[in-house]
Amino acid sequence: MKHIYRFLLILLTVFLISSCSGGGSSSTQESFVSGNGSVTFIKSGDRVQAPTLVGMTLSGTNYSHGFGRVTVVNVWASWCAPCRAEIPTLIALSKKYSDVTFLGILTRDNPPTAEAFQRRFKIPYPTLIDDTILLGFKGSLAANAIPSTVVIDKNGKVAGRISGEVTVASLSDLIEKVSTE
Repeated sequence: MKHIYRFLLILLTVFLISSCSGGGSSSTQESFVSGNGSVTFIKSGDRVQAPTLVGMTLSGTNYSHGFGRVTVVNVWASWCAPCRAEIPTLIALSKKYSDVTFLGILTRDNPPTAEAFQRRFKIPYPTLIDDTILLGFKGSLAANAIPSTVVIDKNGKVAGRISGEVTVASLSDLIEKVSTE
């Protein structure tokens, strides 16, 4: 009897470990890549145009972004632990840099769950629910991890990316570098 309990305990442990590995059977988490927080900056002359940022938001409104301001685009999902960890930083920086537009793009998530996440954390900026927008970043700095944060300059060109969780220092540095150009 003791061996059966030990076997069941081992089986349960293996199940729990495999279900948290990011390679589980849930389609929202397959191919999930967690970034390491690395920052990439593109010199002004080497930048390419960012995609058009338009679509339906989590709150059910149509959004159309016009360039002319520095823009921070954060790609996230409510099930993503680094996304949950970085949201207080993004909210604080969106308030600190009031002259910068902040925008989210939801990926690999269902809108009702993400909308509850947005309400819970009181995210003050809109989140677009059409992640096909991300294909438009392919020629520059693609969102290669969840989360990814892309900074777009005042001319609408991709200026930098943080692959993985942002920090106050990493995102502030990128925003200030792009804002002073």
